[in-house]
Amino acid sequence: MTNSKRGQTVSVARRISLTAVFAALAFSAIFIFRFNVGAFLTFDLKDSIITLSGLLLGAPTAFSVSLVVALLEFTVDNDTGWYGLIMNFASSATFSVVCALMYRYRKKLSGAILGLILAVLSMVLVMLALNLLITPMYTGFPRAQVIEMIPTLLLPFNVIKGSVNAALVLILYKPIRRALHIARLLPHSYTTDEEIGKGKRAWVSIVVSVTGILVLAVAIAVFVLVMHGHIAFG
Repeated sequence: MTNSKRGQTVSVARRISLTAVFAALAFSAIFIFRFNVGAFLTFDLKDSIITLSGLLLGAPTAFSVSLVVALLEFTVDNDTGWYGLIMNFASSATFSVVCALMYRYRKKLSGAILGLILAVLSMVLVMLALNLLITPMYTGFPRAQVIEMIPTLLLPFNVIKGSVNAALVLILYKPIRRALHIARLLPHSYTTDEEIGKGKRAWVSIVVSVTGILVLAVAIAVFVLVMHGHIAFG
C-alpha cells in the first residue's frame, strides 16, 4: 500500500471516529438539559454539537449525525412518535447543514457567523412550516389555532432555540477545534485561520466568546422571563 493510500485510509478512519464521537455527544446532550414551554414545545442543546461536527468535518457529517441522533432519540424516547422524529431531524439537519454549507464556501470567521445567522433563519422557517403541517395531527389543534400561535409562541420559541444553539457554537468551536488539533484527531487542513493575523487571534477569540455568552444569556432570559419556560436537568 502506498503512503498516499495509507494517509487516505487513516483520514477516513479518523472521520468515521469523529463522526461517532459527535453523534454520541449530541445524543448525550438530550439527557442533560431540556428547555420546555407548555405541554409540547421542548428543545435541547444537541443542535450545537451537530453543527460543530458540520463546521469541522463538513455538511455530510452534519446530516448523518442529525439522522443518527434523531433515530436514537426515537428509539429511546418516542413519546412524540413519528412527529417527534420528523421534527427533531428537520430541526437539526436544517440548522447544522445550512451553517456548514455556508462555512464551506466562505471558510472564514465571517462565513461561520453568517452561516449561523442563516441557520437560525432557515430552521425557524422550516419548523414553522412543519408546525402548520404536523402539529394539528399531533395535538388535535385546528390549523387556525396553530396559525394564531405563531407570533406569540412558535416563532419566538424557535428563534430562542436557534439563538441558544448558535451562541453555544460560537463559544465552543475554537476550544473544541484546538483540543482536536492537540489530540491529532483533526488535521490543520480541515480548518483555517487565514483571515486573522496571529497577533489578532487572541482578542478575536475573546470577542467571539463574549458575544456568544451575551447572546446565550439574553436568549435564556427571554425564554424564562417572557415566555415563562423552564429548564429541566437530567
